Amino acid sequence: MTEAAASERRANRRGIQSRESILEAAIASLATGDPAAVSGNRIARDIGATWGVVKYQFGDIDGLWAAVLRRTADKRGDLPAGIKPDGGLHERVAAMVTAMARGLRGRESLAIETLRAALPRDHVELERDFPLTAAELASWKPHWDTACQKAFADLDLDPVKVRKVAALIPAAMRGITSERSLGTYGDLDDALDALIGGIVSYLEA
Repeated sequence: MTEAAASERRANRRGIQSRESILEAAIASLATGDPAAVSGNRIARDIGATWGVVKYQFGDIDGLWAAVLRRTADKRGDLPAGIKPDGGLHERVAAMVTAMARGLRGRESLAIETLRAALPRDHVELERDFPLTAAELASWKPHWDTACQKAFADLDLDPVKVRKVAALIPAAMRGITSERSLGTYGDLDDALDALIGGIVSYLEA
């Protein structure tokens, strides 16, 4: 290996390590739930770098947030795929809901919620100001819908009902997770059981 090639390889390795450090710092900071964490300068300070370093790696704040979301999606994977593939309908729904209940309390999910809370709610504004971030968020729904269809593909269910259930589960689970984080006198295990039972009955009807 020539000296120039070795130098380039070391530089590439440092660049990859720098990018990884920034992404991990961003997720850790966002996962605290602190609204002030949604700041490129804050992330840079957390790893002892400058905004220039972050900008070099990701282009701008939009590029950083899109990369953060992509990292969380890569870690999450296609949640329903492979969950109780040989089980009955109740087993599969229960496994899906239980896995999401656990996942939504994880670090990556907390980071996503903090970031989403700081982004524009209006799609037109989001796509104008954060086009890369908007594209990443928009890509999640079709992937999730496809994963849900695959999870129930061999059970001969109405695909329209499966699509509606795919829309219901994340929204319902975020509501239950929010109740858990805020504190409640209600029994959330009962809520999860009712959600599972309701979904099963709807899909079977």
